[in-house]
Amino acid sequence: MRKVRVVVAMSGGVDSSVAAALLVQQGYDVIGIMLRLWAEELRTENAGRNGVLNSNRCCTPEAVADARAIAKLLGIPFYDIHAEGVFKQRVVDTWIAAYADATTPNPCFTCNRTIRFGFLMQKALALGADYLATGHYARVERLEIGRLEIRDSALQSPISNLQSPFRYRLLKGKDAHRDQSYVLHVLGQKDLARAMFPVGEYTKEEVRRMAREFGLPTAERPESQDLCFLTQGDYRSFLIRNAPEVARPGPIINTRGEVIGQHEGLPFYTIGQRKGIHVSVRSAHSEPLYVLRLDPANNAVVVGSAGELGTRIARTHKMHYVSGEPPAEPLRCTAKIRYKAKEAAGWLKPLPDGGAVLEFDEPQRDVTPGQGLVCYLGDEVIGGGVIARDA
Repeated sequence: MRKVRVVVAMSGGVDSSVAAALLVQQGYDVIGIMLRLWAEELRTENAGRNGVLNSNRCCTPEAVADARAIAKLLGIPFYDIHAEGVFKQRVVDTWIAAYADATTPNPCFTCNRTIRFGFLMQKALALGADYLATGHYARVERLEIGRLEIRDSALQSPISNLQSPFRYRLLKGKDAHRDQSYVLHVLGQKDLARAMFPVGEYTKEEVRRMAREFGLPTAERPESQDLCFLTQGDYRSFLIRNAPEVARPGPIINTRGEVIGQHEGLPFYTIGQRKGIHVSVRSAHSEPLYVLRLDPANNAVVVGSAGELGTRIARTHKMHYVSGEPPAEPLRCTAKIRYKAKEAAGWLKPLPDGGAVLEFDEPQRDVTPGQGLVCYLGDEVIGGGVIARDA
């Protein structure tokens, strides 16, 4: 009888390394894959022989070497696949376009939807895989339709027939501090039927402990917090180099429409921001000023006091539901408006046009166009969408 085959997306980091090790330990037929992703080429004196620094943070030469070494240690095949072109087109260019539209995008949504569970999933299927596993801190639960019994997760009971009448739930990771379900809300039933998140049942401390027990050299490897395709500087300098047309100076105005300063370009500001607001007229503004909204029609940044921040309404033009179907009526739930935001309670109201409105019980200070509105029922991810400007 053929073993269940699982392709593991490896990054050379501790999470994906432990995910691969756990799957090998559990008896799966495991293959490691690492994608080589696009990064900006910059010439620098510290970039080696050719003076070019162009390694994506997710797949530096060191990370590729670490992933290859982990695969060898575990006794599994390893492939690194070039995906620079598709990553640049689908993730980076989309990210730049969102900033050009005066929104604040989260590229991880696009990457998970189109690269990890799009491009990479197709590569995995071509290798005969039954599942694709990643090092995300999240969980998948399988329910049999028509029965109240909740079956074991896909990690514990592999599915032999993906056409069986099951419904899949996306759940938060057990480690509340590391939970990554927010960026995975873009997944649907077909994705979850083939998805595994082996470290989702553990805390980060437990994962590092297991890495040491497995003898993995990545056990103490630090995590990268920046956008993976930034090779030098921050996103502002990247935009100036790659899309200078989006950095057009313009007026800073207050809520009365008075011009009180000049901004350096709408992409460099986000809702709730306090630092970096350079005003020339301060007499009528003794209290700190915050960005209230961006006005792309007039290329203006609108600022005001802390008391003027916040709204109870967040709207998406398009809403994705993990189950594949919107709730039949308004749903009481919690929601996050940013990856690091706290969940807040409110009512999710699906709209006839496929969008949705979340009406929070209390005003949320930093509802930002371009960020994700992700809704939960307890540990279960209901779905989400990109917050619209007219929220």
